[in-house]
Amino acid sequence: MSEKTVDCIIVGGGPGGYVAAIRARQLGLATALVEREHLGGICLNWGCIPTKALLRTAELRHWLGSAGDFGLETGEVRVDWTRVIARSREVAKRLSSGVAHLMRKNRVEVFDGHARLAGRGAVRVEKAGAEPVLLRAPHIVIATGARARALPGIAPDGDRIWTYREAMIPPALPRSLVVIGSGAIGIEFASFYRDLGAEVAVVEILPRILPAEDEEISAFARRSLERRGIAIHTGAKLAALEVRPDGVVARGSGADGAPLEISAERAILAVGVTGNVEDLGLEQTAVRVERGQIRVDGFCQTDEPGVYAIGDVAGPPLLAHKASHEGVLCVERIAGLAGVHPLDRSRVPACTYSRPQVASVGLTERAALEAGHAVRVGRFPFQGNGKAIAIGEKEGLVKTIFDAATGELLGAHMVGADVTELIQGFALARSLEATEAELIQAIFPHPTLSETMHEAVLAAYDRALHV
Repeated sequence: MSEKTVDCIIVGGGPGGYVAAIRARQLGLATALVEREHLGGICLNWGCIPTKALLRTAELRHWLGSAGDFGLETGEVRVDWTRVIARSREVAKRLSSGVAHLMRKNRVEVFDGHARLAGRGAVRVEKAGAEPVLLRAPHIVIATGARARALPGIAPDGDRIWTYREAMIPPALPRSLVVIGSGAIGIEFASFYRDLGAEVAVVEILPRILPAEDEEISAFARRSLERRGIAIHTGAKLAALEVRPDGVVARGSGADGAPLEISAERAILAVGVTGNVEDLGLEQTAVRVERGQIRVDGFCQTDEPGVYAIGDVAGPPLLAHKASHEGVLCVERIAGLAGVHPLDRSRVPACTYSRPQVASVGLTERAALEAGHAVRVGRFPFQGNGKAIAIGEKEGLVKTIFDAATGELLGAHMVGADVTELIQGFALARSLEATEAELIQAIFPHPTLSETMHEAVLAAYDRALHV
C-alpha cells in the first residue's frame, strides 16, 4: 500500500469539498481530495445544475404556450423528451469536467475511491481493482454530502417509485405523477412535470407546502401552483404506496381525516435527505453523529481533533452555497487566517426554482415574533411593478421584516419571477447589517423587478409610493 503525506485531506468532491480544496491550495496547503463517484458531487451531477436545465425547458414550454399574449403566433409545441434529458446531462457533464480542470489548475491531487478514517491523521482510500492508498495529514475535512431519505415501508424501486435521480432521467414523460413531500425538491419537480403536461398531485404531512418558508409566502405559492392545476394535499398522512403494473396508488388520510387515494403512473419521494456518514470510520473517533448529521461548531470542527465536516453532512441548511461557504471558512481557519467568522445560518439565502420562484433570507415573521422582536412588516405585490407587468410576470410578492426598535433587517421573503436572482440584494444587506435607513436611501434602477424590493422596504415604514 502506497502512502502520501499532505497538509489537508478533503473527503468528497461536491460544492463544499472541491471549493475547500481550491481555497486550501490558494493558502499554500498541500491538499488531497478523495472522490468515489463524480467530481462536483450530487449538486452538479444530479441536483442543482441539471435540475435547473430541466426547469429552463419547462419555463420555455410555458412561455411558448403563452406566446399569443405577446402578439406572437406559434404552432404546436412538441416535447422531444429524449433531447430534454440529454441536454440536462450534457450540462452536468460539462460542469463536472470543469471541476476536474480546476483541480488540475490548482494542483489538487485527486484520489478516486472510497475514503475511510484509519487512525489519527490518516485516511485509507480503496477502489476495486486498485492498490489502496494511505493518506496522512494533520487536517481532514469530511464533505461527503447526503442522499435521499426513504419513508418506513416505502422504498424507491427506480421504476414506479423514484428518488430525484430517477426523476431526472426517466425514459418517457409520465402522464401523471404524485410527489411525496413539498420542500424545494418536491415543489421543483411538481412544477417541472406540470409545465410539460403531466397531471401532478403533491402530498405533504405538514400543514403547508414549503414549510421552511414564511407562512404568507408559502400560502401565496400554493395558490399559484393550484391555479396551474397542481393538486396539493397538506396535513395528509401517507399509509401506503402500492405499486401496480400500470402505476402506483397512494393511500392515506387527508387533513380532515377522510380517506385519501391518489393514482398515478409514477411517484417521487422527496421527503428530505440524510447525511452520508456510514463506513467512514467515524465510530473509532470522538466525532458525534446525530440523526444522520455530523455535529460541528461554527468553524466546522468536530469533537475529534483535526477532523472537520462541511456541507450537507454537517447539517442544515442543506444548500450548495452553504457548503461552499463552509469549505472556505473551514480551511481558512485551518490555515490560521485572521478575521475568519463562524457561519451565521440566518444569512444563508434559500431558493426554490419552481414557477413561481421562491427565495428568502433571515427570519420569518413568526420566527421574529417568537424571538421577542417587535417588528415592522412591509409587503409589495408584483402587480404594482411596471417591469413585472410589461414582461407578463405580475404574480408575485416581496415581504420584508424589520426590528421595530433598531431598524435591523431581520428577514426578507419573496415569491415571483426571478426572485432567486433578486434575493442576494437582501442577503448582502443582512451581511452589511444594513438598516431601513440605508435601504430606503439606496437608488434602485427603473424599470426593474428589483424595485419591488425597495417598495417592500418603504411599505414597512408607511412610505410606499406605488400602492
